[in-house]
Amino acid sequence: MKLHDKAVIVTGSTMGIGKAIAKRAIAEGAQVLIHGLERSEGEAVCEQLGRDHTVLHIDDLADPLAAQRTIDAAIAAFGKLEVLVNNAAMVVTGRLEDTNAATFDQVMAVNTRAPLLLTQAAYPHLKEAGGNVLNIGSVNAHCGEENLLPYSMSKGALMTMTRNLGDTLMREGGVRVNQVNPGWVLTENEQARKREQGMAEDWPAHLSKTFAPSGRIFSPDEIAAAVILFISTEVGPTTGTVFEMEQYPMIGRNPPKL
Repeated sequence: MKLHDKAVIVTGSTMGIGKAIAKRAIAEGAQVLIHGLERSEGEAVCEQLGRDHTVLHIDDLADPLAAQRTIDAAIAAFGKLEVLVNNAAMVVTGRLEDTNAATFDQVMAVNTRAPLLLTQAAYPHLKEAGGNVLNIGSVNAHCGEENLLPYSMSKGALMTMTRNLGDTLMREGGVRVNQVNPGWVLTENEQARKREQGMAEDWPAHLSKTFAPSGRIFSPDEIAAAVILFISTEVGPTTGTVFEMEQYPMIGRNPPKL
C-alpha cells in the first residue's frame, strides 16, 4: 500500500474532492484527519470511512488560529504527521465590478492564507517525518473565468506558494510541496451550483465538447488518484511541481472547429 501507516490531514474532506482523497488515502493504508465546517457531515464521513482510520476536526480556516488547532489535533490523534493535503476552498463568483473587500478577504483567507499557515504549523512535524504537502489548486490559477476573479486570484497565489516552498522546504528540510490543478470536476457542490444557475437536472450529460472534449468532466475519484501518486514515495523527490488535470492543453489549445 502506498501510504501504509502514514498520518494524513485532508482539509475540506467532508465532501467532494477532499472526501474522495481521504477515502483513497485510507484504502492505501493511511490514518486520516477529516476536516470540515459541519459536524454532522464530518461524523457521517468518519462513519462511512471507518472510525478506526479517521479522526474528525471541525474548524473554520478563515480563523488564523485554526491552522495550529488543526495540526495539533492530528498530532494528538496520531502522534505524528507525514502528509498535509490543503484542499479546503471557497468557490465564489465575482467580477471586477461586484467583488467587495470583505468577500475578497474571506476567499484569500481560506484559499491562500490557510494553506500557508497550515504548512507553517505542520512543517516541523513533516520535516521530522520526511513528509510532504499537496495543495489542491485549479486551472483557473492561470487566468480564470470572467466571473471567478477572486477565486482565480487565490489559486494563482497558491500556485506561486507551491513553487516557492517546493524549492525552499526541500533544500532546508527535505519536505516536498506539490500541487494538483483540477479542471472541471463533478462534485456535489458543482451539481448544486449548476442547478441553481438554471441548468437541467441532467446537465452533465449535455456538455459542450469545447469544455469537455471527452464528453464528460472529471470525477472526484480521478483527482484523488493523482493526489495519492504525488503524496506517495512513487514520485521520488519531485517537488515544486504543478500537475494540470485538464482535458486539453492549457497553452496552445487548438480552437474548436465550427
